[in-house]
Amino acid sequence: MWNDWWTIPAGIVGGLALVWAVLVAALYLTRPGEYDLEEALRLLPDLIRLVKRLATDPDTPRGIRIRLALLLVYLALPIDLIPDFIPVLGYADDAIIVALVLRSATRSAGTDALAKHWPGTPEGLIALKRLCRLKDV
Repeated sequence: MWNDWWTIPAGIVGGLALVWAVLVAALYLTRPGEYDLEEALRLLPDLIRLVKRLATDPDTPRGIRIRLALLLVYLALPIDLIPDFIPVLGYADDAIIVALVLRSATRSAGTDALAKHWPGTPEGLIALKRLCRLKDV
C-alpha cells in the first residue's frame, strides 16, 4: 500500500492540470473578437469609472457588486491562470476575464443602470453595449 504513495499527489496534480486546461479552453472559446478588445481599450478609462460606480451604487444588486469585487481581487493578485511570460495568451487572459465579468454584470444590471452610471459619451455607451452584446443595441 505504501509503495504506491505517489499516486495520490500525481492524481491531485493531474486533476489540477485538467481543470487548468479546461479553464484555458473556456477562455479561448469565449474570447471577444479582436475588434472588441481594441474598442474596450479605447473605452478603458470610462469602463473603470463605470465599474466603480456600479460597485458603489446601493441600488445595484449584491451579486453584481460581488462579481465586480472579485474581478478587482483577481486583477490585483500576482497569480494568473496563464502566466504572463507566455506570448499573447499571457496578457489576454486578464482581458478576457474582464470582458466576461463586465458582460455578465452589464447584462444583470440592465441598460438603465448602464445609462445612469456611464461617464462617457453616448457613442461610448453604444460601443459598450455592442461589446457586452446587449440585446437592445
